[in-house]
Amino acid sequence: MTDYQELVRSIPALQQHGTLGYIQLLQHQLDRVPDRAEKKEEENEEGSANAPPAGVHQAPGGTRRRLATTPYSVPRTLAVSPSLGGLSVTPDLAVNLRKILFGGTFHVFNYEWRKSFFKFREPFSELSYALEAERGGACAIQMVVQAFVIKHLLFSRHPDAESCSLQSLREVGDREQDRALSAALCDILWSAGDQSSATVTLVTADYCITPHLDYKLDTFTERLQLFTFNIKEEVRRFIYEHIQCFKEEGCHGVILFLYSLICSRTVNRLREDLDSSTSQLLQLRMGTFTCRQEMMNLLLTGRATPNVFNGTVLDGEDGSPLDRPLHGVTARSNVGYLHWSREQLDRNTLPQVGSMLKTPMLPVWLCCINGTYNVLFSTSRSLLSDWKSEHLFNLYYYNGQPSMKRTLRLTIDTHSHHWEAWRGGEASGDAEKRFPSLEMTIRTKWAGAFILWNGHAPFY
Repeated sequence: MTDYQELVRSIPALQQHGTLGYIQLLQHQLDRVPDRAEKKEEENEEGSANAPPAGVHQAPGGTRRRLATTPYSVPRTLAVSPSLGGLSVTPDLAVNLRKILFGGTFHVFNYEWRKSFFKFREPFSELSYALEAERGGACAIQMVVQAFVIKHLLFSRHPDAESCSLQSLREVGDREQDRALSAALCDILWSAGDQSSATVTLVTADYCITPHLDYKLDTFTERLQLFTFNIKEEVRRFIYEHIQCFKEEGCHGVILFLYSLICSRTVNRLREDLDSSTSQLLQLRMGTFTCRQEMMNLLLTGRATPNVFNGTVLDGEDGSPLDRPLHGVTARSNVGYLHWSREQLDRNTLPQVGSMLKTPMLPVWLCCINGTYNVLFSTSRSLLSDWKSEHLFNLYYYNGQPSMKRTLRLTIDTHSHHWEAWRGGEASGDAEKRFPSLEMTIRTKWAGAFILWNGHAPFY
């Protein structure tokens, strides 16, 4: 018998006492019989560390025992008071959040997702502009936010400047980090709300709903409080005032932002965006939930369209009408998107990203390279508006991993050399498989470009 089944079967007996409400009964059972699967997962992930993980006590002799903490519990210091206002989550919304994310109500976020938040590197350092992201499903969302943070620090802070220096990104203090994160989250949510509204979800100390028995309790979703705004500056200010709810350990910051994104777009509009191609934004892959392309497009463009090409495709390759139109991207986004995968190249399934995503309003790109997410950017605003700027220019690369200590600078030459000729004239297909995927990703935007690594050892 599973712990959840034991929980449900025990409710009638406990209700005979008549002293506990339904939510208190569920909480009582969760505290008494913690989820063993979640506990085992946490111990497996943290077992290699020298220090015990949070919530685990190191007993004399090296024995670890689990403290009486509830899975998914957010520290009370990061929970907002119900008196702050807003609307409490409803049972229908809680169910719809699960369905639009996972396709059902019995999936919940695992430990990898629960521990994810928006953590900056050291202020006033080589990477003070950068968010730290561990590999996993949540990394995709963190790196999209990273791209919008860079967009804000380079171009929104100095809207009239033609270009900024990389040095300006090294001079970011902790307060500017908070402002940049607030602006980035606000930009994404406002776009999802069709540039007219946005909703921010936070966690309260008390439960807001009584869930149904066919709904798996996580003690987190049931405590959501929703705050909706119709003025963008009010959204940014509210996020800034509660930025600790997204950037402090234990806050479940990435999940909170994800819930905010869905509520800003609304479940009904998301279903229209998905257009029956799928019913969910996440997919289970290699033991964790990862973001589908619909989720990435929602983050980048404000719409959860299934494809990365331009516009809508009505006819098939043979010219006959499709049973169902294929929807792509209809407008240029502030942050772009590039995609490259050796595996998809071998299977001839590499998606052709359209110009709407390849040529964004500002020179910042989220890159999906062999299934991992990274960011490329230029410090020159005119790179995408003046063709002469694209003859010879620098791109900067960051992958979010703690092991990365410096921003990588790549020099792109699109005028003097063709990369295949410079490399010795290999056949195109062989060369695509032989040379670094980061280079090939860049060439999906600048075909034929020669790329100088400036003393760094090429990777990927």
